[in-house]
Amino acid sequence: MTELPLSYADIFSSEEKVLLIRAALETRRPSTLHSQDFYELIWVQNGQVRHHLEEVRQELREGDLVFVRPSDRHALQGRSEDALVVSVALHPELIESMGKRHPSVEGFLFWSKGRVPTQLSRDSRQLAELNQSALRLERGSRSGLEAEAFLMPLITGLIGQSEVLPPDAPAWLAAACDAARDPNVFREGAAGFARAAGKAHPHVSRTARRYLGKSPSDYVNAQRMSFAARRLTGSGDSLSEIATDCGIPNLSHFHKLFRQTYGLTPQRYRKSHQRDIIQPK
Repeated sequence: MTELPLSYADIFSSEEKVLLIRAALETRRPSTLHSQDFYELIWVQNGQVRHHLEEVRQELREGDLVFVRPSDRHALQGRSEDALVVSVALHPELIESMGKRHPSVEGFLFWSKGRVPTQLSRDSRQLAELNQSALRLERGSRSGLEAEAFLMPLITGLIGQSEVLPPDAPAWLAAACDAARDPNVFREGAAGFARAAGKAHPHVSRTARRYLGKSPSDYVNAQRMSFAARRLTGSGDSLSEIATDCGIPNLSHFHKLFRQTYGLTPQRYRKSHQRDIIQPK
């Protein structure tokens, strides 16, 4: 693919720091990648989307978020007729300033050093909350203050779920940890983690144990159970559906992993937490 450059100078006025756009995507494969000198948060509002990058592709579905950096040359393609995305373009000065003021974001999301942009998932309830925040942003002044008011709760929550790695951990391990939160990756288990790392499985396993204190399988299973817990409280999907979406079609094994993680069976966890949501004490 050839490259099409985009610049924030063509998007923002002198006072604007953020722009939100909703776009229906064509299913035709894009003929070009584009580069950009601004940051961009993209999430799938509906349908399925393919995110083309220089070396890889990210398969996205409803609720998936991608944190695109200026170094990421990319393009989007709808993979279903109803593919709809929300794009939030962010002035580089805004993101760079946030990074300087909040050192805890170093290595995460927009500030990741990974080979590919960070991809994460939101469940139906979290996606609804994100859309409400997007509506407030859309009706605002497009100022830096409005942009930070939108970003900070999202970033704080996501980083709180992220793995904190030692500073000498390789960038590919951080990228694999980010990727392993994506259902398309963790469904494949440790093999998906190794594929996201782009390294040989034995090397990935040794490095994960050194820096994470756990095997790739243990790390992936933690992501699977976190995903399952969100689905249990945020949807009415059956246990078999959730287990299959986790990449664990064996329901007995799914029960065992979930109970090891949360100390409750999936049924008891759902009953307890849905009641807490509906009738807080």
